[in-house]
Amino acid sequence: MTVHEPVAVYLRDVEPRMMDVTSWEYFKEKKVHWLIEMIAEMLGAFLYVYSGLGPTAAYIVGTITSQNGIGSLYTVGFSYAIGVVISITLCAATSGSHINPGLTVSLCVFRGFPIAKVARYILAQVAGAYVACLIVYMQWKDLVVAAENVLKAKGTYDTAMFTNVGPAGVFALYQSPTVNLYRVLLNEFMSNFVLGLAICGCRDPTNHFIPPAVAPWIIGFTYAVMIWGYAPTGAPANTARDIGGRLMAITIWGPKASGGAYAAISALTNTPAT
Repeated sequence: MTVHEPVAVYLRDVEPRMMDVTSWEYFKEKKVHWLIEMIAEMLGAFLYVYSGLGPTAAYIVGTITSQNGIGSLYTVGFSYAIGVVISITLCAATSGSHINPGLTVSLCVFRGFPIAKVARYILAQVAGAYVACLIVYMQWKDLVVAAENVLKAKGTYDTAMFTNVGPAGVFALYQSPTVNLYRVLLNEFMSNFVLGLAICGCRDPTNHFIPPAVAPWIIGFTYAVMIWGYAPTGAPANTARDIGGRLMAITIWGPKASGGAYAAISALTNTPAT
């Protein structure tokens, strides 16, 4: 007498599964969908900007309201560095975590990054920065308004509000009133060049001095060095951070927050320098 092993019969073999159950397999069997890449890139930019904005607000608002010790340029640079590390480690596996239009364009020109993705990536990066600035503004609004009132009481609102040391300077990036625009251009170009060099060095697979796990920290702290050394002159070092923050400032304070001629330097220098 022959004994047959029982044959397993699954429900899916008898009755087709619902579309809600099977639709995810479209993504499973393909490369990462473009919308998921955009969400990852937006999240990466959000994390990087959100990490740095709080300490920036503490530094600028604390200085205006004479609350010494709640912030410094050191905490700003360190926080942006950690923000870059968080962004890369969480989002790089999905989108590459460019978080920088200059890097996206550079990878398209020199490394074969698909040109069809460039505009999508940059849009996502700017959107992430914009949302981060808007959320931080809501978190800090009471203290930002208090700082504005201090400037109004001192009679310096018109001259200080939309500068790198004014409340709007927490979110949008402005030049120091005492710095020549040509020097700002040189400062911005060199800051972006050095940052781009660090990024390229970290992405080079033949560079055995930089294992993958260390790369986010090197990039992050290179960014911090640019802030510690050159932010007082004006060093956005990221077009998405600049445009997203400027659009948010215009949303809150109107066209007077646009930044004038400096806005073009801070938004456009990043790409050719990188």
